[in-house]
Amino acid sequence: MSSASALYRQRHLTGLAFVAPALVLFLVFAAWPIVRSFIIGFQDYSVVQGPAWAGMANFERVVTDPMFARAWRNTGHFVVLALLLGFPLPILLAVAINEVRLGQSFLRLAFYLPAILPIVVVALMWERFYAQSGLFNAALGAVGAGPAGWLDSPRWAMPSLVLMATWKGAGATMLIYLAALQSLSSELYEAAEIDGASVRRRLWHITLPHLVPHMQIILILQLLGTLQVFLEPFLMTNGGPGETQPTLTVLLLIYRYAFTDWHLGWAAAAGFILFTVLVAVAVFQRWLSRRLTGEAVL
Repeated sequence: MSSASALYRQRHLTGLAFVAPALVLFLVFAAWPIVRSFIIGFQDYSVVQGPAWAGMANFERVVTDPMFARAWRNTGHFVVLALLLGFPLPILLAVAINEVRLGQSFLRLAFYLPAILPIVVVALMWERFYAQSGLFNAALGAVGAGPAGWLDSPRWAMPSLVLMATWKGAGATMLIYLAALQSLSSELYEAAEIDGASVRRRLWHITLPHLVPHMQIILILQLLGTLQVFLEPFLMTNGGPGETQPTLTVLLLIYRYAFTDWHLGWAAAAGFILFTVLVAVAVFQRWLSRRLTGEAVL
């Protein structure tokens, strides 16, 4: 064996040695649970009696369950509201803070602080805000309006969850946009000012085009994240209020299948359907972004 081949082999084995721990963790904690969940989806799985083959019965049961369709509608409602509020807000915050010269560090910290708070703490705090004698109803009373049943109203429960989720997540996303803006050369803005460009034109022709790649990534991350919303309705409404279950989401229903009804096969089947939707959304978004940017679409 030549010295070159031996050196290549040594480097190859060294690389594999460094990658192996991460690969093992991925296979054990990511790949295998997905495969195992897919298998359980075809079984009548009982914790007491063990699994029995059920074929497509679990999938048929899930897709014909009225609550499954309702959960998808509610999840879609959350996704639309969350993107309408949570996608543009961090951009506006980043642009505004980027123009501030005094107190920028304080503003970054203030807006990022909710992102590091545990979701349980945030849920408890916002339950106090939404209470009959809470902050929001006090503000309504100050302007002469009556109190609102934020989490007790089927109409306002989902928007209330979206508002809380946006408050918690907007700061972290804002920092990503702010870092992108601060990497933009100030010479471009100076040249635009010399040419007489207004603030609106500088924003439209310099700032936003620079943020487009980041916006594409954030959009797909937010879309995938909102499709998997669970903790907000689980902690604050448990799918309610009322029998119409206006805040019952897909993941919350999967949780009920598994740990309330103890039908692990139903939960696995519903989880695999959700996984398929998430993969399809990610692939479509990647295809669309490549199409729009002119990259080769494979």
